[in-house]
Amino acid sequence: MLHRYRMYNSAMATTAAVATVTTGTAIKTMLQGSTPATRRVMILGWGYSVEEPPGADSIFELLQTDVAATVTAHGASGVQPLDPGMPASLLTLGVSNTGFTGSAEGSITVTRMFDEVTMSSVSAEAAPFMKYVKRWDNWDGPIVAVSSFFRVRATTPTTAVDMRCWVEFCE
Repeated sequence: MLHRYRMYNSAMATTAAVATVTTGTAIKTMLQGSTPATRRVMILGWGYSVEEPPGADSIFELLQTDVAATVTAHGASGVQPLDPGMPASLLTLGVSNTGFTGSAEGSITVTRMFDEVTMSSVSAEAAPFMKYVKRWDNWDGPIVAVSSFFRVRATTPTTAVDMRCWVEFCE
């Protein structure tokens, strides 16, 4: 049986809402998952919202990499099962594994792009992309290889924006 999970680029909401995280003004990993050596994962969907248009044209990406970013580590409760009674995710947790708010990108040598969104800095042009949701139907989402990383990255080159993002996957 496949198990479905979702995680956000913040600690899991408890007594407070899911937090927004600033993108910074360079490329930044907003959310990262680390697949175990024994299991691939399938991405079922991802999405984000930003609170204002960026100061320059920007890009938001979902991709697979061979090298981890340094992130704020998710705890086991940060990777939530979507079905009641499911076991904890097998994603590897830790600051060089599964987490959010990257502080160092690492030296990536291999990537596989799964999806990307370019956002204009012009308010009227940016408006349709300030909230984005992508879902793969019929279980045809991208497969993340074992011992790899999937990331949501943001590149907002001149002005940081506040962003919430999530990834839904099965293992």
